[in-house]
Amino acid sequence: MKYLVLTIRTPQFDASFVAAHYDFLRSLRNRGLLEQAGPFTDRSGGAYVIRSDSLEAARDLAQQDPLHLHGCSEVTVREWDAR
Repeated sequence: MKYLVLTIRTPQFDASFVAAHYDFLRSLRNRGLLEQAGPFTDRSGGAYVIRSDSLEAARDLAQQDPLHLHGCSEVTVREWDAR
């Protein structure tokens, strides 16, 4: 299944964690889990599409994002029937 991960910046956003976020996304891509990723044009956050066996596993994975771990972004994961 595909899952849409929305990352919305919090007031505590700290740009020093962006490089770690990109490293996290690169590791997902290298593992064959990441399909697409990118920031919103208004710079309020971004989104990425991952593959996972379940919604719970997708949430667990997305919550490892350094932006989430450091309180910089709120993460929401939705099962997505994209075609």
